[in-house]
Formats: sequence, C-alpha cells, structure tokens
Amino acid sequence: MRPIRLLSSRQLAQLTRPGTFVPVEALVRPHIRAFSVLNRPPPQYDGHVPLTLMEKGALTLGSAIGAFLDPKRADLIATLGEVSAGPVARRLRDTMLADPTGRQILRDRPRITSASWPLDELLAMPKNTVGYVYGHYRKRYHMSPDVRDAVRYVDGAECAYVIQRYRECHDLYHAVLGLPPQYVEGEIALKAFEFVNTGLPMTGLSLVAVARLKPAERQRFFRIFLPWALRSARRAKPIINVYWEKELQTDAAELRARLGLEKPPNLHTLRKTARKAKPATEEGPTEAAATAATATTTTA
Repeated sequence: MRPIRLLSSRQLAQLTRPGTFVPVEALVRPHIRAFSVLNRPPPQYDGHVPLTLMEKGALTLGSAIGAFLDPKRADLIATLGEVSAGPVARRLRDTMLADPTGRQILRDRPRITSASWPLDELLAMPKNTVGYVYGHYRKRYHMSPDVRDAVRYVDGAECAYVIQRYRECHDLYHAVLGLPPQYVEGEIALKAFEFVNTGLPMTGLSLVAVARLKPAERQRFFRIFLPWALRSARRAKPIINVYWEKELQTDAAELRARLGLEKPPNLHTLRKTARKAKPATEEGPTEAAATAATATTTTA
C-alpha cells in the first residue's frame, strides 16, 4: 500500500466549500517519491537498468572518453551506444511500425545467434545467397553473433529490442556490403553509412576514430568511403526494416538492388594497390588498429 499524505489546510478549505461534493479519496493524496537512485522504478524487461538523467549523462561522458582512449573496451562502446540512443530509438521503432516488414519484425522479435543461424547451414547455401555471404564472413573473420551484449540501458522493451536488432544485424551489413572489419577504415565507413541511414548517435560518434587513421588511410576515407557512405545511405531504404531471416536464400546482389544499396570499392584491392606504390610500413594495419576494429564490430 502506498503511503498517503494529508492535504494542507488551504487545499482542504478549497475543496470543502458549501454545496461542493468532495469524494473521500480527494481528501488525501498519494505520496509519490520522485525517480532517484534510491527509488528506482521496476525494470521494463529482463536485464533492464532504469537510469536517472544524471546517471545517463555520467555514463555517456564516461563511456565516450573511455572508449576513445581504449577502443578495445567493448563494454564501454556498447554502453555508449545504449545511453546515447534516446529519442532516436523511438524514431527507429516508429520507422519499423510504419513499414509492414518492420511491424512483423517487432511482432516476431527474431534473434540472431549461432543456434538460430548455424554456421554449417549458412555455408551449405548457394554461394551467391545472403546466407552464404554472411556465413563466409563469419568463418573468415572468426566472428560469432553470440558475443553481442544484451541491451540494458534503453528504456522501453520495444525500443530495447530495436537497438538489440541493430546490434545483431551489424555484421550482416559488413558481409552484404563487402566491408572487411579488420581494418579501422572499413569499420568507420560502415559507421558513417549507419549514421546517415539510422541516425543512431553512437554511429556518428564513432567517426572520431578517423583521427586514429594513418594519413593514407584518412585520405582514402575522405576521398572514397565517406562520399560512398553518404550517397548510398541516403538512397537506401531503412536497413532496420530488413527481415534477414527471410532473405537468407536471396541472391545478395538482388537484395542490394532491391534495397538501393551501393557496394563500395573493394578495400582489400585498394590497400593492395597502395602497398605496391608505397613501402608496406606506411599502409599495413597495426595490431592496435585491428584490435580496435574488432572491438567496435563485436559491440556495434
């Protein structure tokens, strides 16, 4: 039973004027404590952690600084993505609700895991299909969908699922677009595409990693991959509305054409060509860069 607090004498006098009928429940009012660290509302879904505005601000600032200083901290990258989602998560949900396929995804709430998408079944599909392309990507880069952290800091079960769905589909974008994750510039290019297409703040904040690129990589990003990301993302349909589970047998090129996705230039080929023109030490990816790219990919 909630505690009650009596009305003040002034409020009581206003309610008890002659000829005025006053219900008994109007003479008392519930004493509702504000949302605070010591008085949290119940979680809205399994694993949900409700946060105050001050806590969200502190987490946003702390995780942003920590992730920039140490890109290997996958937990900080995931946290930053959640606490910065805010109204954009609701807008993405509304985008899905406005689309028949998006509504079906929200109803079914499919999950991408190694159990629901077995690698051997993906690799058994025809080589031109989305399923095989994604399976080959997982095998080549030793990726697993099971490393994705569960969403905790997004308010609302439906919005939390939207962010979880984006997070689990990130590797599919890598595979279908042909952007290798072991190079930081490939990861940043995909983040730029995602930022324009989805509007998620975390994807835009990831662009600060451009400062970590080598001069040749930075020049290539601004000359080739950033223009591609802006152009392709604006033309493409909202990628959050793709029901990937129903597209595994679809020809990858056919799906790209249907979604309006433009495949970027082959990054492996560009780097190989650059290495032939310059000393390998100026172009080869450093171990730190490869680790940073992998950390960002596994959390999105």
